[in-house]
Amino acid sequence: MDITNKLWNFCHILRHDGMDYADYVEQLTYLLFLKMADEGSIEVPADCHWRDMLTLSGKALTDYYDTALNILRGEPGILGQIFQEPISKIKNAASLKKIVEGIEEIGWTKLGKDVQGEAFEGLLERTANEGKKGAGQFFTPRPLIQAIVNVMQPNPLEGRRSKIADVACGTAGFLTVAAEWSRLHSGAVKQADKDYIRRSAYYGQELVVRPFRLGLMSMFLHDIEANISLKDSIYDGDLLGEEYDCILTNPPFGSRGSIGIPKLRNFPVETSNIQINFIQHIYEVLSEHGRAAIVLPDSALTDAKAREVWQILITENLCRVHTILKLPRGTFTPYANGVRACVVFLQKGSGTKSLWVYDSRSNVPGITKKSRPLDYGQHFAAFVEAYGSDPNGKGKRTQSERFRKFTLADIAANNYSLDFSWIEDNSLINDGELQKPITYIEDTLSELDSLNSIIASIKDLLEGN
Repeated sequence: MDITNKLWNFCHILRHDGMDYADYVEQLTYLLFLKMADEGSIEVPADCHWRDMLTLSGKALTDYYDTALNILRGEPGILGQIFQEPISKIKNAASLKKIVEGIEEIGWTKLGKDVQGEAFEGLLERTANEGKKGAGQFFTPRPLIQAIVNVMQPNPLEGRRSKIADVACGTAGFLTVAAEWSRLHSGAVKQADKDYIRRSAYYGQELVVRPFRLGLMSMFLHDIEANISLKDSIYDGDLLGEEYDCILTNPPFGSRGSIGIPKLRNFPVETSNIQINFIQHIYEVLSEHGRAAIVLPDSALTDAKAREVWQILITENLCRVHTILKLPRGTFTPYANGVRACVVFLQKGSGTKSLWVYDSRSNVPGITKKSRPLDYGQHFAAFVEAYGSDPNGKGKRTQSERFRKFTLADIAANNYSLDFSWIEDNSLINDGELQKPITYIEDTLSELDSLNSIIASIKDLLEGN
């Protein structure tokens, strides 16, 4: 039985209630967690029992559901987190009854944690692929996450006990894949270490309550009680206790979340640019010799304020900025069309000796939603092999057509812009024929994104004066 398809088909029941896909997955999260909590080890208050809902119908069922959500929002621990600011959007009693009975028919709590986790991740991915009305802005494509996790090797038992974090975690895609990687590569684990991994190894911050809730649920289904906080990573000045050994993150693109220069932070470069501030934030919360992989728009390599940050990190020997992966065009289709993006890999506490850049974009057909989807084997496997076995990028590397090494002198000559190109890119023309109009539209949007970044830099300069 395909559990993801079974759950996804329930959403058609709710269309008459005026819900979009993201609303549906959120309501399903409430119901699935209610069932798991009631039948598991979590103590549930009176009037919040799944078994009671099975016996009800009509207005009595919708009233019971509404009451349960209001009670659970005030509970401590993960119950209160999952049901934080809940809104019941299922107003049709017959629809609610069908979904409750459908979940019961699946036998959700009898499924293994791996099946539950995979099914829920499938729902999140489908929701993301529904375009800008879906959860795409909070979702990083799984093939990209897998490639980053494979090279970063986020082991919570590495050396001493380590902390793995995503400072803009969305629906916790990086954290769930990191947990999966750890299980596959940890071998035999002592009970004390199992307890640490389950409750103390994984951390996240998210600004928006819906992805915060979905991320907690996704980690719970992977048998991890993640320490995810509903907070603003950039504008919250309280960093007490925040120090992580491995950060894997995809901060929001564009200006979403920016409310000006963060006055409560003592960043060396003042800017309202959210991506540049995330770079500075990540440096601050990394442990000494901790490592990070940051998904960024290309503008975060080239803008004036970005170059200031990179110059400080590199020339003052604060970070080893050692690798950049240039992502294929359309990697974030359909929810960030036209944005050229990359991944920056760095390690805190040692100087930059050289920068390796892997070009997975030039002369690679752009990613589309259906005909040319992002694929691990096609788009990232060669990079993972070229990166080497050392998660900090210190392993043996060989230059190739797509993988080049640049010296400190090269970086300085480039005015500390980390954008390097050496391949003649003919991907805009295919066998002498013009590409589809959408290709040119996406490129235009990318140029507009760059212009917006330049305008934001000018705004910063004016505010500084």
